[in-house]
Amino acid sequence: MRILTVSDTAEPALYDNFQVENFPNIAMILACGDLPEEYLSFLVSMLNVPLYYVRGNHDIRPDGYRPGGCIDLNEKLVIYRGIRMLGFQGSHWYNGKPCQYTERQMHRKIQKMRLKLWWHEGVDIVITHAPPRHIHDKNDLCHRGFKCFRKLIDRYAPSYFIHGHMHFNYTMNAKRMTKVNDTKVINSYGHFIFEINDNKDMA
Repeated sequence: MRILTVSDTAEPALYDNFQVENFPNIAMILACGDLPEEYLSFLVSMLNVPLYYVRGNHDIRPDGYRPGGCIDLNEKLVIYRGIRMLGFQGSHWYNGKPCQYTERQMHRKIQKMRLKLWWHEGVDIVITHAPPRHIHDKNDLCHRGFKCFRKLIDRYAPSYFIHGHMHFNYTMNAKRMTKVNDTKVINSYGHFIFEINDNKDMA
């Protein structure tokens, strides 16, 4: 299965200058936050595939954040074509606005998913807005990753852990991908395409 991931910036190649032939065989889109609703809805309409998203710390609107045709994956475990996916929205707490969480709050959210993770015998892809601690993150509160995300990787060994939030211009040493044991941690800033083996019989 070929998967397109997006986060943090609406790229012209995927919006103003979009040409569907430049993105062949995309089977699913995963959005990791801080993107306009109309951008996500546009991608769904042009590629005609499911789009699962989590909100970022800037996805705050008085009337709610509801990109049309898209599926909110926050604190849910969903299976699509045999791929088990789990999502957590938001960033580390830094000024008290919505979609910001302390380490303890995020840890509790993960703990609430333990029964589903056990029932489904783990997870293949985790999508978040914030990164794990000490992987692609920074030390300031806003851009600090979650320690509990690293523990989730260590315990459940998903094939992919995909996050946003970390713009490549934040640091000269920014990395797109870091491997942690058997998990590939990917910074989805802008867009990234990867492939994963699926099992259509499980869909």
